[in-house]
Amino acid sequence: MADVLIIEDDATIRTALVRALTARDHSTMTAPTALGGLQSLVEHRPDVVLLDLGLPDLDGAALLAMIRAVSTVPVIVVSARDDGPAIVELLDAGADDYLTKPFAADQLDARIRAVLRRADPRRPAAPLHVGGLVVDARARTVLLDGRPLELSPKEFDLLEHLAERPGEVVTKRELLAEVWKQPYGGADKTVDVHLSWLRRKLGESADRPRYLHTVRGVGVKLAPPEPDRP
Repeated sequence: MADVLIIEDDATIRTALVRALTARDHSTMTAPTALGGLQSLVEHRPDVVLLDLGLPDLDGAALLAMIRAVSTVPVIVVSARDDGPAIVELLDAGADDYLTKPFAADQLDARIRAVLRRADPRRPAAPLHVGGLVVDARARTVLLDGRPLELSPKEFDLLEHLAERPGEVVTKRELLAEVWKQPYGGADKTVDVHLSWLRRKLGESADRPRYLHTVRGVGVKLAPPEPDRP
């Protein structure tokens, strides 16, 4: 069973998709507009998105780019458009599959199963290790050199998101979208304040970082401390 977000402006097609997917033990949520779909994506984190291209407020191709800016969720484009070069362009732009209307419900179900098999799990099964940090997503605990850290829920979410991508610079825009669920942007100071609190608990500062390194004008990365020099 998967949680499926259907972004489709045609009420008749939405109803048919909901009925077909529910009959195959999927749960569904729907949005008739691009921006409504993006908001639902960020708030509910579905397992897969069915994306129509002919949306009333924004073309589906533009919405796909916005989705890819904030999420790696599998996206299946479902559209009556069958232009070959356009399909290739959408797949290159981040769509995981393309299904031309009309299609059989069993075919859609098979496509959903296929993209989910290829997708990475949203949460790691094992604790994450970055230097002396151990972040356990299932238990929501953090150890620093064997010592437990007391973090607020948002501090934990922030640290976990960075620990999933050690050594990689993560933009504040992505952190606002993924950790604070603000897909349309927000105050960078929100991120800065929580990073400051997190640094204090990690025993470091922005001037003397050990784990959290700010890349000015780009974002922040979590990396193991460098070995002490003799």
